Amino acid sequence: MTIINTSHAEITTFFLVGIPGLEYAHTWISISICSMYIIAILGNCTILFVIKTEPSLHEPMYYFLSMLALSDLGLSLSSLPTILRIFLFNAPGISANTCFAQEFFIHGFTAVESSVLLIMSFDRFLAIHNPLRYSSILTTVRVAQIGIMLSLKSFLLVLPFPFTLRSLKYCNKSQLSHSYCLHQDVMKLACSNNQIDVIYGFFAALCVMIDFMLIAVSYILILKTVLKIASQKEQLKALNTCVSHICAVIIFYLPIINLAIVHRFARHVPPLFNVLTANVLLFVPPVMNPIVYCVKTRQIRVRVVAKLCQKQIYNSHI
Repeated sequence: MTIINTSHAEITTFFLVGIPGLEYAHTWISISICSMYIIAILGNCTILFVIKTEPSLHEPMYYFLSMLALSDLGLSLSSLPTILRIFLFNAPGISANTCFAQEFFIHGFTAVESSVLLIMSFDRFLAIHNPLRYSSILTTVRVAQIGIMLSLKSFLLVLPFPFTLRSLKYCNKSQLSHSYCLHQDVMKLACSNNQIDVIYGFFAALCVMIDFMLIAVSYILILKTVLKIASQKEQLKALNTCVSHICAVIIFYLPIINLAIVHRFARHVPPLFNVLTANVLLFVPPVMNPIVYCVKTRQIRVRVVAKLCQKQIYNSHI
């Protein structure tokens, strides 16, 4: 702690929390956490590898899926150091600057994932509404430009977070309520005026919710287009191409909405519920998205199985 010219000591180290009431079992819980990280990293790397090595998957839909996998990897790797330190080594302390950097990357990759899910919904609408012009509208160059713009927009949106948090004074409280740093969690510890952080945090959250609303609009348009198709078989075929994306949207936005409600309105919820809600947001999308896309998307599933069989055949000949 560093003494400043007030009657308080300025906090330079924050303390993260594991799972309240289960501190004695953190070592055993770390096994499950490590397993989830391994599944998330291997699953998303598998998606990226299959799409990169299979020319038949070099289409807009799979390029956007690659962006989703990259954002999931970024989200997992951003939280990995602090969570493993807490559960494996019982080291909850984190310096203020490291905390600000971590929340920047976590919020940044969360915003990227939200934007990717939005553009994937437009991609599905375009593929169903205007299939003949789909390839000519979403060219490889245009998809790359969209990916770069989405990433820039998302990280620029959260760029003020670490700077506004760093400008605040932290005097009395140093205990955070999650296993990793979040903007809304850190700013509550400030003993100086945090009004700017509250307003800008609400604006950033609103941008993510606008993505969600636009996704809903996309699916209303998709439904209207599908209902115009005469054949019921073709209707089901068109809707089936959206199932994986719908699952990804639910998996991503449900924990975000839940966490936002907890932070904004539920002042007296048990700490355990708070921590579990935040951990669901962090672990479930990166773990489940590769599984959902492998199970529900035939092209991905067939290529993954083919790669695994190819490797087994190769090993048997060695």
